[in-house]
Amino acid sequence: MKKYLKYAFYLFLPIILGSLVGFLISGKIDYMSLKQPLLAPPKLIFPIAWSIIYLLMGLSFFLLKRDYPSCPEETLVYYIQLFVNLLWSIIFFLLKWRLFAIIWIILLDILVIYMIYLFFRRKRISAYLNIPYLIWILFATYLTIGIYVLN
Repeated sequence: MKKYLKYAFYLFLPIILGSLVGFLISGKIDYMSLKQPLLAPPKLIFPIAWSIIYLLMGLSFFLLKRDYPSCPEETLVYYIQLFVNLLWSIIFFLLKWRLFAIIWIILLDILVIYMIYLFFRRKRISAYLNIPYLIWILFATYLTIGIYVLN
């Protein structure tokens, strides 16, 4: 039973934390009032995309930890990138530190690339499940820079 609770923790932690951050910043999201770069999606897309990405992220980590319970470097990088990911929304929407948000999201890009590399060495499916995440945050990097420049 304890093992299954641990697996559930791995699987659902990103969704739970992402939802908590979303709730925390919900009244401060000013996305629609900002000048947006070309290709900026409608606001409705973000919660759908993040829900899928957080689920894939949790699934990738669950599969990795199920087969490799002791993988300290992968585990550390996973939790660091998750922390950096969650703080980006606070930096961008709550604190409105748009320039710093660019630096922060570039840090996230680097961490996710490194995490995918580490996961690939151990469990390829865990790496592949994070490809949509990488694509999405690279797009978010474009949006962050575009919003900063335009506003």
